[in-house]
Formats: sequence, C-alpha cells, structure tokens
Amino acid sequence: MEADVGRGLECQKTTDGKASNENGSEKVIPSCCLKAKSSAPELETKCHSTVVSGWFSESKSHSDKTSKKVYFNNPMWPGEVHSLEVENILYRGKSEFQEILVFKSSVYGKVLVLDGIVQLTEKDECAYQEMITHLPLCSIPSPKTVLVVGGGDGGVLREISRHSSVEHIDICEIDKMVIDVSKEFFPDLAAGFDDPRVHLFVDDAIEFLRCAPEGKYDAIIVDSSDPVGPAQELVEKPFFETIAKALRPGGVLCNMAESMWLHTHLIEDMIAICRETFKGSVHYAWTSVPTYPSGVIGFLICSTEGPSVDFKNPVNPIEKLDGAIKHKRELKFYNSDVHSAAFALPSFLKREVSLLRDSPIPAR
Repeated sequence: MEADVGRGLECQKTTDGKASNENGSEKVIPSCCLKAKSSAPELETKCHSTVVSGWFSESKSHSDKTSKKVYFNNPMWPGEVHSLEVENILYRGKSEFQEILVFKSSVYGKVLVLDGIVQLTEKDECAYQEMITHLPLCSIPSPKTVLVVGGGDGGVLREISRHSSVEHIDICEIDKMVIDVSKEFFPDLAAGFDDPRVHLFVDDAIEFLRCAPEGKYDAIIVDSSDPVGPAQELVEKPFFETIAKALRPGGVLCNMAESMWLHTHLIEDMIAICRETFKGSVHYAWTSVPTYPSGVIGFLICSTEGPSVDFKNPVNPIEKLDGAIKHKRELKFYNSDVHSAAFALPSFLKREVSLLRDSPIPAR
C-alpha cells in the first residue's frame, strides 16, 4: 500500500483564475485554492476535494445539474455539515469500493474518512467501539463464538479480545484497503487483528452470512457504514434473517442504528423488521459520539428465541472479567452503569417511534 503523503493533493475543480508556475507558464487555480490564497496562503497546500483552507468538511453532492439542493455528507444528513480543522493530510487513496482519507485534526487526533464521511477519530472512537461490542457481549454469559460484519479498522476486534471466554472470532470486511490503512495509521485500533482467535474474511458480508452454518455464533456485531447505496441491504429484512439463522438460540445481535435526532423513521423500520425476525428481545440503545452527525449514535440490540436475555442488566459485567478493563488498553468509556443507562430513552424518541413506547417482554 502506498501512502500518498504530501503528494497529489491538488483539487480537481477548475476556474478562470490563473497563476504562473515555475516555468513561467500559466496554470489554472481551483476556486477553493483561490479562497485559500486570498485569506491564508500557507494553507493552499492542504487543498483536497474535502479539505478547503485547512478544514475538512463532508463532501457535497448534487442530485442533478438543475437541482438547487446540496447535500453535505450524504442525503441522510441534509442541511448540515460538520467541519474539523486539519493539521496535515496523512493519506489519501481509492480502493475498489471507496475513497479513503486519513488526516491529523487539531482536536480529535487522526481521523479516518471514507467517501467524504468521517468513520472514526482517535479521540472519540472509544464511545462507539466499546459500546457496540460490550452491550451484546456483556449481556450473555460466557460468549464463545463472535462474528464482526465490517469493522475493518479493528476497533471492535480490540474490544472483543477483552473477553477471555471467546474462543473464535470471525470478521468479514469487504475492503482490504481499509484494513491496511488502519494498520498503518491507527495501530491502537488495528491491534485487534493480532489476536490469534481472529479469522479474517475479505468478502461480501451478505454472501458470507448466507453460507454461514446455522446457529454458529453466540453474538454478531454489525459495524457497517450508513445505509446508503449498496449498504442499504444491511438494514433490510433478508439480511436480518440471515443473521438470525446464523445465531444460536438466545444469541445476540448488535447493529449500528443511526441517530435518534435525525432518523426516527429508519429506527422504526429497523425495529419492526427485527421484532418479526428475532422473536426474542429487541431494544434500542445509544451513546454519545461527538464527530457523528448530531453527536449521538444508536444501536439495535436483539436476541433470538431461546434463553431469556436481559440487555439492560449485564449478566456478564466487564468489571468481573479478569483483566478486561486494562487489557491492551484501559477502557475509556464503557462500564456497567453506562451499559444500563444506554437503554434510557428520551421522551421524544418514544413518541416518534411507537414500537419503543412499550418495552418488549423477553422470551422465556
């Protein structure tokens, strides 16, 4: 893998602005670089399609040439943009599936961006990685087999490795370049790949799950991108049905489930599908992640029919697992109190998502 550090960072936009290069000939200056030149010339070298005048802002897209509507990030978050000050671009490249960007921010440390959307930062990744992992694994006694869908940065693997009861970990990530970039620039997360219990499959998760033996896993953790484009399949009923089939009776799923502030319609749909599919408990939990749009992110956590699972009160508390709190890296966010609190829902969410108004009765 080549890290194009400091090379090829010219913006692709063109304008009528011109300047002389070293040979005295004229060259076209992109509009964003003209802005940077007029306000702060030293920032011109930081120009990138999503880095203008030293700031990262999620990419813009137009639905068509005549449309006036502009989306920042993607159509899931219209009308808003979150910007981070850039100290240095560390890597940019394009895989078979997406554009990958890594930069050093002034506040949140190194940042991983896929197709113009922030995936994680060094400062707040703990809130996401720890919660999506320990909410399911601390809710069942002695989990032994775990599947991670996505999660190519390795953070979920790092957290699973705290559980000594786990004997086998499969991870299915479609983009090998994400793994390679994470190993180079985010070694504290990618350390999860070093666990000998980990078995990596670079493959399409939908096909992988279709071929998975029935009842193989105690827990499945879906650390996917937002449901736009090809990832739309990851929030539809056939995908959840393949997950339920791959789980043992009383097995658990934890799935990223968007923002309560922005996506209550999507949350309602996902809960309805999972209620039909899993037959056990279905709950919504949430955590604070400052660099995710709206600052919070949710999790759909479900169990299949079988032994009862009480998600709100961890039966396998992290504090009682030998060495789990400080294993490789001390826990920064998750604990048993935070676990239970994650299921406390705001009144507006209960009003807008009718399926959350009455807590489902766990299967017996």
